[in-house]
Amino acid sequence: MSPLELLSPDEVGERLRIAREGADVTQAAAAEAIKVARTTLIAIEQGQRKVRLSEIQNLARLYGTSVNALLRQESVHVDLAPRFRKMPGKHESSDKAAELLAALAKAELELESLLGVRRARNYPPERPLLNGDVVVQAEHDAAELRQRLGLGNAPISNLLTVLEMEMGVRVYVRRLDAKISGLFAYDDALGACILINASHPRERRNQTAGHETGHFISTRYKPEVLQLGEEDGSREERYANAFARALLTPARAVMQQFQDVTAGADRMTRKHVIVLAHFFGVSREAVVRRLEELKLVKSGTWDWFDDNGGITDEQARQVLGDQAVPDAAKHDADRPTTLRLNLLAAEAMRRELLSEGQLARLLHLDRIELREILDAYQDEGSDGDSAITQLD
Repeated sequence: MSPLELLSPDEVGERLRIAREGADVTQAAAAEAIKVARTTLIAIEQGQRKVRLSEIQNLARLYGTSVNALLRQESVHVDLAPRFRKMPGKHESSDKAAELLAALAKAELELESLLGVRRARNYPPERPLLNGDVVVQAEHDAAELRQRLGLGNAPISNLLTVLEMEMGVRVYVRRLDAKISGLFAYDDALGACILINASHPRERRNQTAGHETGHFISTRYKPEVLQLGEEDGSREERYANAFARALLTPARAVMQQFQDVTAGADRMTRKHVIVLAHFFGVSREAVVRRLEELKLVKSGTWDWFDDNGGITDEQARQVLGDQAVPDAAKHDADRPTTLRLNLLAAEAMRRELLSEGQLARLLHLDRIELREILDAYQDEGSDGDSAITQLD
């Protein structure tokens, strides 16, 4: 439902009257601008006749304001950043990342409100930590989420897409300080919000997304910053790490793939590790650690690889060949905002609900960046518009 539909004709009319008088425009001039009789304009201002969107757009231009300023009920007053500042052991890079997450989430919600878009949420129930082994709990909760999403034991090559499209989580991939892997925050108005460091490899991002999903499941109202190399210092962190492992590399699937990949071999080689990591969409270290945890290989296997030259990206390319897929999100991360935000911004501009300056400020862009985004969508829009008209 659009903002125009949310307000009563009386309230819209009163706002138009105040805006007209504030701009020192006569009723006759306003009526002429929207090509109606003066009596019709009076009826609009008195709430006796509903104003059309095209009419309110023309009146907003005449009054030197925007449709958004005329119709908005209330600005989005949500700020995630202060919640992160209360966390111990914070760094300046964490503050900047938290501010970026807050800005992106707030801008997206603001545009949704303006366009009358309601983001669907398919959130699983919260599973607070219980007494006992949190690793066991994490395995159970991850299996439950997989079942809820209909994933079975299939690999999740891009967890971020699942979170955004299947669950309605607000997900952003941006370049952050190298020490920050990801952030998670939850707010009743915004919902679940996750920011992932695009500077990290795709497999690392997938694991970070799994880790943050674990916090979403278990400690939803507690903001979290995952730093590179962070130890399992608390029950919450042990749960989140175990949840990510169980979600991305479910035990039954790992056992089956390990048996198939190593069939006939008397020892596990780098090639086996590369193939398994590629299949599950996780890092080589993560898949070996999981094999150790499931007692499919000896404890310390990864340390042996690490001490003997590791497993390099070049070796992975040689093994995978054409199956080595380029990391598309690296390019996306260079964009000044997210794809969904771009779509919302272009639609708001098309409807003339925000001025260019207002939109640039909302998205924390300069006008050149904004125009590049809008021009791209205008170029793509003409054919699509005609196709929709034909279908109607």
